[in-house]
Amino acid sequence: MRIALGIEYDGTDFLGWQRLRHGQTVQAAVERALSTVAGADPAQPVEVTCAGRTDAGVHARCQVVHFDTEVERSERGWVLGSNSNLPPTVAVRWARVVGAGLHARFSAVARRYRYTILNRPVRPALDGRYVTWERVPLDAAAMHAAAQALVGEHDFTAFRTVACQARSPMRNVQAISIEREGDRVIMEIQANAFLHHMVRNIIGSLLPVGRGERPQGWIPELLEGRDRKRAGPTAPAQGLTFLRPLYPAEYALPDEVTVQA
Repeated sequence: MRIALGIEYDGTDFLGWQRLRHGQTVQAAVERALSTVAGADPAQPVEVTCAGRTDAGVHARCQVVHFDTEVERSERGWVLGSNSNLPPTVAVRWARVVGAGLHARFSAVARRYRYTILNRPVRPALDGRYVTWERVPLDAAAMHAAAQALVGEHDFTAFRTVACQARSPMRNVQAISIEREGDRVIMEIQANAFLHHMVRNIIGSLLPVGRGERPQGWIPELLEGRDRKRAGPTAPAQGLTFLRPLYPAEYALPDEVTVQA
């Protein structure tokens, strides 16, 4: 039997999603909780596959995972049992019994991220775990206009980390928007998939445009140049949240992760 879960987490205190031999990761915490609920043999713990791995300090509103088990539990039982064994910064929001054809990573047709910048002279006291602080006033409209050059299928070599293990730098950005909401500048971006550090590197290159240090035409130049060294620095992790992956309606997952007709 295959189960899919929707999980949210505050990534501040984790070394990212992926299980490591040392240090605290979200995947390890989730697998320990599920193994407890399943009463799994310690030698054969429950293992999950996620829609998209997140880096240290990055958050998620609805990460989707799947796992296979022979243990009979209700969907509600998986949710309540897991949450009673998870740290306060991780929560299973829903569980669904799905067909064997659903693969959390390979069945997803898109992924959506949000990056939040607190744009004011004074540093944050309350939301520092979830925003990146920028004291210099930003022109959100200029950033939005420049970012439109990234829409479509392109070679995103200029915005991938040198450690990226993806076989191809080609990605299809389906939509990107940057808007100001009070003292916050918020970017949302959706693509079929993302390269390692791609969103944070895009933000790192858009910030000089927002400050007026670079023209809007700099972004398409970087894209065409395919040179990571020419682009801006990698933006901090804490402003980034993985909002959700999206799946075809045939998998009967909750509306928030289903492509709407």
